[in-house]
Amino acid sequence: MFHNILVPIDGSPHAAAALDEAIDLARCQHARVTLLCAWRPFTWYGGEASAMVDVQQLEQDIEAESRHTLELARERVPQGLEVETLVVCERPADAILQEVERGGHDLIVMGSRGRGSLRSLLLGSVSLSVLHRSHVPVMIVHARLGGEVLSLHAIAGGRATGADN
Repeated sequence: MFHNILVPIDGSPHAAAALDEAIDLARCQHARVTLLCAWRPFTWYGGEASAMVDVQQLEQDIEAESRHTLELARERVPQGLEVETLVVCERPADAILQEVERGGHDLIVMGSRGRGSLRSLLLGSVSLSVLHRSHVPVMIVHARLGGEVLSLHAIAGGRATGADN
């Protein structure tokens, strides 16, 4: 039984599908939900463009957009479910794993774009990083098409389960 579910939110259809699954689980298990929106801080290497880019303003804009995205997700959580929201300026995978420890979460439900192993290796994948580094179960959900979940993965105790195995 899960009591404290963490749902990373990034505004994607995959994150929305994950939120739907987390809401269903939270209702059934009388669990609380934490919505987390994390964005990577900028590292500016200078050069001529640095005079034209206001990095501080850019980061403020991204944080504001993250808060807006999180509020839209919060509005989707039905009354009666306990929900917390967090915006964090940290590499997303690191922020998710740190929040698991800080908040005592016992499940992560997150979306994934489903790029596949090679693309994820080249481009990076937050869900893959979390999946391999988490000490709590991770449920990975792909976007819905016509109301159906395209695929659902989970890992518990180092053993992968789900529709795409």
